[in-house]
Amino acid sequence: MSTVDTSNPFIARDIPTPDESFVVIRFKDPKKFDTDFPYLLNMIHDSFMSRRNTIVVPGGKMGLAMEVILTPIIHRMIEEARSA
Repeated sequence: MSTVDTSNPFIARDIPTPDESFVVIRFKDPKKFDTDFPYLLNMIHDSFMSRRNTIVVPGGKMGLAMEVILTPIIHRMIEEARSA
């Protein structure tokens, strides 16, 4: 989501930078992955909860957010595949 005015689509030089945007991450079922929201908020500076299952992250930190959120899920999937 952009935090700057993007109402004129013909001004290409005014495309919002990642630092002028937010990434909204909604967890469909946070209990399924034992999501630790306080940990995520500590790891991703300037992030906040907008709802009980939604975290908002500054656009420039999208890569970090993906790494912090997805790494434990991928590790768990690998372990489950090995034990099957």
